[in-house]
Amino acid sequence: MKIVIAGAGDIGFHLAELLSFEKQDIVLIDTNQEVLDYAATHLDVMTLRGDASSIDILRQADVNRARLVLAVTTSEKTNLVTAILAKKMGARQTIARVSNHEYLEDSQRETFRELGVDSLISPVLLAGEEIRRLIRECSFTDHFAFEDGKINLIGVTLDEYSPLVNQQLFNIDDEQDTDLNLRPIAILRGHRTIIPRGKTILRRGDHVYFITKKKNMEKLNNLIGKQKYKVKNVMILGGTPLGLATAKQLENEYNITVIESDKERCKVLAEQLNNSLIINGDASNIDLLVEEGLNNMDAFVALSSNSETNIIASLTAKNHGVYKTIAQVENKEYIHISQNIGVDTLINKKLIAANNIFRFIRKGKVEAITSLHGVDAEVIEYLIHKSNKTTRKPLKDLHFPDTALIGGVIRGEEALIPDGEFQLQLNDKVIVFALPEAIDKLEQLFH
Repeated sequence: MKIVIAGAGDIGFHLAELLSFEKQDIVLIDTNQEVLDYAATHLDVMTLRGDASSIDILRQADVNRARLVLAVTTSEKTNLVTAILAKKMGARQTIARVSNHEYLEDSQRETFRELGVDSLISPVLLAGEEIRRLIRECSFTDHFAFEDGKINLIGVTLDEYSPLVNQQLFNIDDEQDTDLNLRPIAILRGHRTIIPRGKTILRRGDHVYFITKKKNMEKLNNLIGKQKYKVKNVMILGGTPLGLATAKQLENEYNITVIESDKERCKVLAEQLNNSLIINGDASNIDLLVEEGLNNMDAFVALSSNSETNIIASLTAKNHGVYKTIAQVENKEYIHISQNIGVDTLINKKLIAANNIFRFIRKGKVEAITSLHGVDAEVIEYLIHKSNKTTRKPLKDLHFPDTALIGGVIRGEEALIPDGEFQLQLNDKVIVFALPEAIDKLEQLFH
């Protein structure tokens, strides 16, 4: 598959990195020779220096043969022009990264589709939506909803008081409420990813990912030994675009306080936010944060432009008794340490966007895709779109890869947690957890 990526920044590089592992034919375009040289020495890609919105550069990239064009530079205009030109020149599918949220309205999306932009992606909006999910279910470190929440993927850290610690999964299954339908699909232990089996023993500090139905979220809290906690007061550190987008999404549900050091930016925030308290102050001034109610906050979301400031401020908030802490980090390597340093969740908006884009690349009918923080694996939702061997045999006879497992199935309005005797049907949506080495076999199975 030929794929052209415009922009070798964090999103473009991450996508190119994921795709290069799969032997895709990738052309990476950027105006910065230095980032292209870095990509060329670390990835199996062809690099091309120039403006991706130039017809000549797109011709050099053979965009007419491209199965997919991903325009993910930091310039919204460049991305839109690149996608429109690429489509006119013969590219089969185009995706553009945008920052203007008006473009994401249904009427605007349709206009751009007519122009040649098949899909629009906003890293800021996607990250804001993820933060909102995490605040709503604040006992969990991760929360991804499939099919409007019919099935949920939940991440939890097991502390020393959890009744699951030192338990074998076989025993947990035996003790479960038969209607709970709870399935652990992955365990992050330090930097090691474990696919759980019946004999797996859970340990203190394990970060466990569960698949469960929406109605069982509270039961999951009880099972892991945590009480459901209701968030009322939220402090957001940083009036960045992500800070503003997050405050907009949260201010009608929670009491929001935004801390921003720049006076002019505070004026912008005050103009665009209706129900949030804006405080002009330095993020590193702990006395100021305490004075503005840090000790009374239920959640603290650090979204400044400095990763280290966000991490330190979140740790400080935790020390002041804040229940839920979320920190934005620019360096994706930090994501792997979130469960080990005391911050509940670290997020990277560019990785969130890249994961969202990645579902357009997967073979088979892929409905959704996500990655788990710190886990080198994917959770993919496949649609059973034709009758083949997946619908003719029970799951135990499908020769499923050892490094993958089915977590749940959505059949119409019904959410199901399957066992080995379960048999898939046409139009089922199947949620699969997979390590990288299983992807090829899964794509053949669900193609």
